[in-house]
Amino acid sequence: MKGVTLIKAISASAAAFMAFSVSAPAQAPELALLNNLQKGEWTLKARGSDNDGQKVCLGDPGVLLQIKHSGVVCSRYVIQDTPNSIRVSYKCGSSDHGVTTIKRESSGLVQIQSQGIEGNAPFSFSVEGRRTGTC
Repeated sequence: MKGVTLIKAISASAAAFMAFSVSAPAQAPELALLNNLQKGEWTLKARGSDNDGQKVCLGDPGVLLQIKHSGVVCSRYVIQDTPNSIRVSYKCGSSDHGVTTIKRESSGLVQIQSQGIEGNAPFSFSVEGRRTGTC
């Protein structure tokens, strides 16, 4: 009889433990550096380049994390997150991926370095992102 009571007590304890140990779904991390950037039109330009650069409408500053994979849903892993620098690894599908580092100089000026694989080909680039207007 004591064995049955002990088993019931252990079962009840285990059920209570499991009920309290279920975690909430993971949420995307807040990256303060990105949230503090000015919204609007940004120009992404290779340093020292004479071309006009690439224009991006920055509503969601997360687009700066995966410039080569823009418009693609990717999973992200934050490697480093400080007020003036972030480093994020991301994976898109089975083969495309990248690592991006963004260094904030001001709310309207950042340095971006990214490398990875897109369409089975490697890429690596460094650009300056500067807020250039509204969009």
